[in-house]
Amino acid sequence: MSWLADPEAWIALLTLTALEVVLGIDNIIFISILTDRLPEAARAKARKLGLALAMLMRIALLFSLSLVMRLTEPWFEIGIESLPEGARQISGRDLILILGGLFLIAKSTLEIHHKLEDAGADPRTAPKAATFGAVLTQVMLLDVVFSLDSVITAVGMVEHLGVMITAVVVSVLVMIVFVDAVCAFVERNPTFKMLALSFLVLIGLALFGEGLELHIPKGYVYFAMAFSVAVEMLNLRARRGRARRAG
Repeated sequence: MSWLADPEAWIALLTLTALEVVLGIDNIIFISILTDRLPEAARAKARKLGLALAMLMRIALLFSLSLVMRLTEPWFEIGIESLPEGARQISGRDLILILGGLFLIAKSTLEIHHKLEDAGADPRTAPKAATFGAVLTQVMLLDVVFSLDSVITAVGMVEHLGVMITAVVVSVLVMIVFVDAVCAFVERNPTFKMLALSFLVLIGLALFGEGLELHIPKGYVYFAMAFSVAVEMLNLRARRGRARRAG
């Protein structure tokens, strides 16, 4: 705990905590989409348990720093000449990001398909509910991808293990406090849910590209997401205004 007396460590803690919260937003969106298929009484429990598992996974990875750093060493090379030389060498981290990105794209596309099918289905026909265990399994699979990216970011920013663990714990506690409010907002606004699924496809594509060393600057991704949210907020305000005038 020697870092407690170091002002630079506290600045690093605040910066890393804020960054962990920002990086965790896509995790919250994904958990919100997955838990939507659970019975209403089980959703809040699944969300909080999913975030708690993410926290434990990140802490476990932080305690395994040597393993995490070995994941950045090349494991094998793919013979696609059109790829840059660095992209042909695939490390453990690259493989996790590629598979995680593909999983996120596939899962989000399927969810969009289900939403569109449900919209045109007979309202008396209830959509098939997912099991609690199946949802948690999918949450944990994506937690591996999001946690790895988060931990590598932490290792690159901060030297003290205590600072990293504290930042992870605080950021997850913040997300646990706000997850129900975020999920409730997404559930009340179906267009936002579709927008969130589109974001997940974009994030999946970014992860896939990152795994092949085809870097998409995160600033571009976050700007596109923020701009889309701003446009949708204006649409929501306009719809509410029309509803008030009609009422």
